[in-house]
Amino acid sequence: MIARRRALVSGVAVAATAEMVGPAGSTAAAADHTKAQSKAKPTIVLVHGGFADASGWNGVIERLQHDGYKTIAPANPLRGIPTDAAYIASFLASIEGPIVLVGHSYGGAVITNAAAGNPDVKALVYVAAFAPDKGEQLGVLLNKYPGSLIGSSVQGVPYPNPDGSTGTDLSLRADKFRAAFAVDLRHLGEQAAERRASSCSAAPRTPPHQAAA
Repeated sequence: MIARRRALVSGVAVAATAEMVGPAGSTAAAADHTKAQSKAKPTIVLVHGGFADASGWNGVIERLQHDGYKTIAPANPLRGIPTDAAYIASFLASIEGPIVLVGHSYGGAVITNAAAGNPDVKALVYVAAFAPDKGEQLGVLLNKYPGSLIGSSVQGVPYPNPDGSTGTDLSLRADKFRAAFAVDLRHLGEQAAERRASSCSAAPRTPPHQAAA
């Protein structure tokens, strides 16, 4: 199915080129188009995890752009897998050409679902991230292995949903932030941790994943 889709897209592109340049130049133009596509560098899309924002990728973005890669770090809404995956999927649909999709932590679960059905996503990269199989639930994976400090480090703040129900934002307590989330960072002070916007939605039930990593 993917091969067929690629063939159809290539056929449309060749036909459009032929109309613009005329019969004499159609073959050369099509060859140039195919050659340019094969040499095109992918767009790198970086998706952050929970208790974070896109600025966490700043150093990575700088290095990738220095190497000539178009790099984008969209804001992950952190409203739960169905909302977040749909948002990132719509963002990916706006990008032309090949994509390398990268997720960190919770972002791995988001990219797994967001990439489903998009033939332009050529690779998924998991950076210390969840890589769920089809049918697995994130909540189950989170508690499957011992050692995580997240559960004992969060605090909940209620917020109203548009439908009148009440949701819960989870944020990391400042005194637990370093141990639970950034133990390898040397220069993160308590004040910085307290000021950090680090929350995510606590969905009442994490649905099974619809795609596999």
